[in-house]
Amino acid sequence: MSEISNLGYLVLNVSDLEAWEFFASEILGLMIGERTDNRMTLRMDEYDYRIILNKSDKDDIDVAGWQFDTKEELAQFVDELSQKGVITKQSNDSARRDRKVEALYYCEDPSGYVHEFFSGPTYAPISKPFRSKVMTGAGFITGRQGFGHILTYAPNQTAIDFYTETLGLKISDYIRDSETLPGVFVDALFLHTRTGRHHSLATAVVPSEQKLNHFMIEVEDLDDVGLAYDRCIKAGLDLTMSIGHHPNDKVVSFYVSSPSGFSVEYGHGSIVIDDDCWEIKNYSQMSDWGHHRKQINTFD
Repeated sequence: MSEISNLGYLVLNVSDLEAWEFFASEILGLMIGERTDNRMTLRMDEYDYRIILNKSDKDDIDVAGWQFDTKEELAQFVDELSQKGVITKQSNDSARRDRKVEALYYCEDPSGYVHEFFSGPTYAPISKPFRSKVMTGAGFITGRQGFGHILTYAPNQTAIDFYTETLGLKISDYIRDSETLPGVFVDALFLHTRTGRHHSLATAVVPSEQKLNHFMIEVEDLDDVGLAYDRCIKAGLDLTMSIGHHPNDKVVSFYVSSPSGFSVEYGHGSIVIDDDCWEIKNYSQMSDWGHHRKQINTFD
């Protein structure tokens, strides 16, 4: 089967674009791209965008955009999905131009959002390089590893099977039976694409109307994690988990509540998987240390 290269972009429905403009640029260190009354794009690197925010009365994930290296690999993947009985449609020229890609297809996820499959992303001109207002200069880790990762809830095992058996995402590892809060247990699956970011998608069977738990962006410099943490505290933002370390991907990170309610994980140090020597493991805890939950901060 033709393999997905990486998670290339994310489309989110958000109710407060103004709050997101401050949060994205002044807290996360992203760069504002295009901005209208109903839409805003966010940059992390040389790509024209990595995140699209569409104004909506809902706050949740709308689209996960999966990248292929070539148009031929994309076409083969779409054909294989059709053979598996997945209804996959080619986007019209208007949608393709909106996404600024050369080829674009999409299908529905059993969990209730859309997967888009694309090749040929648009790069911003060199006259408009990525610049962050607040970062040290090292920037974000993207490139062949893609945008970062998402954790979305699955309504049942069938939805999880869709990721592994239909989309062909590879199992990185599991975190099972971890009591993250009294009486709350985690049974999570972590999945990677062929370019090896430890996970581009994580999921767990959780009954929830909210589909997106969090998305993660990774920085080159650990200092940028600490500086962003301080900015969150100074701004009085809700830190859903304090700084800590995950045992599976080795990331040092914290989680902050976005203006839309779902969290953003801000981290550094993720491992890259080599499938030729990777061993799938089962972990019994979400964090080795830290990641204390629901630390609501105020700045005096």
